[in-house]
Amino acid sequence: MRKVNIGGVPEHFNLAWYLTLKNGEYKAEGINLRWHDYFGGTGAMCKGLRSGDIDIAVILTEGIIKDIIDGNPSKIVQTFVRTPLIWGIHVADASKLETIDDIKGTKAAISRYGSGSHLMAYVNATNNEWDLDTDLHFEVVNDLNGAIEGLTNGEADYFMWEKFTTKPLVDDGVFRRIGDCPSPWPCFVIAVRNEFIENHHKDLKIILDIINTTTSEFKSIPSIDRTIANRYEQELKDVQEWLSLTEWSQDLIDEKTIHNVQKQLHQLDIIPKIVDYSDLILKL
Repeated sequence: MRKVNIGGVPEHFNLAWYLTLKNGEYKAEGINLRWHDYFGGTGAMCKGLRSGDIDIAVILTEGIIKDIIDGNPSKIVQTFVRTPLIWGIHVADASKLETIDDIKGTKAAISRYGSGSHLMAYVNATNNEWDLDTDLHFEVVNDLNGAIEGLTNGEADYFMWEKFTTKPLVDDGVFRRIGDCPSPWPCFVIAVRNEFIENHHKDLKIILDIINTTTSEFKSIPSIDRTIANRYEQELKDVQEWLSLTEWSQDLIDEKTIHNVQKQLHQLDIIPKIVDYSDLILKL
């Protein structure tokens, strides 16, 4: 049985992977798929792909595009979630900062440089017409727990993270959300190391066929909203809202979208150049 390592954030977006693993669907095909939680998000997964710790990553679109351009030997093989990610903009509950204007020029907590929390801080700054050279400052906090500590201790002033994941922290009075910033593109893609694609093309196809069958039926799974609420300790009404806003994909991300992401990242000086579609994407 071939061992395959896959990584993703331990969030509700990836429940379909858990369900297929629990059902033994990959083992039935001779594949020992091992899931690895990446609490550090996109930056940590990019590092995992580069080192070979994981073969596959369910990863933020903007982050993996940047890292492939920076030399990550991987390709995007499919869109996983085609709707935008809604990033909540959070401050500590006791913070004196009340509005988006108030956080201009203050310090953003980020999990890593090149992570979604880092790149989306630029998107938010651009949306609000800030000066990217003088109005953005960063403090690396590694993960969500680091952000809680950093904002509470005053080491950083605000933190951007998926708003439904952080909603329990807002409800509990740890964070206060002062705004939202949707990603201007499909949020999650599936990226695979080039070496794995070349040597295990058939296994990859099987894995994608299995997960795509589940995501195409995901919303019709009986009581899926209650399952998510219980597993991720969220309020049922929040889960139902999230489900209404989220659409999975079983298709390859298109050239126009890839160009749009690159164009915006290039305008923000996050990537040094715009590359060909074929440099980032592989159609299986």
